[in-house]
Amino acid sequence: MQIPLEDIKIKKRVRKDLGNVNELAESLKRYGQIQPILINKKNVLISGRRRLEAAKILGWRTINAQIIDATDELAKLELELEENLQRQDLNDEEIQTALKRIRKLRNPGFFRRIWMAISSFFRKLFRLD
Repeated sequence: MQIPLEDIKIKKRVRKDLGNVNELAESLKRYGQIQPILINKKNVLISGRRRLEAAKILGWRTINAQIIDATDELAKLELELEENLQRQDLNDEEIQTALKRIRKLRNPGFFRRIWMAISSFFRKLFRLD
């Protein structure tokens, strides 16, 4: 659900260093908000502070949020910590492989461009789009 940014309350947080929020703002601008922030029923932020700050930088008035039932301090703290711990960054090899695939897709070779043109022609011809 969309929640007005001004309605979200920020209480004591574990994360102090938000890192480069401008890069996250650029990501949100380019790809949209992939993951909702988490708030409780009183609109207190549980997780997603960096996303919230990036949305403010972009001038958004609302942000996609998921409301969860976490009112006591222990549950809020556990959820904030869990979201930040239970993720696995890509390793260098995985990043390089992904970047190589992106470059290849952005700059297809001669035969790939021909194949894509032929495929597109037949999809349009038979209205498969």
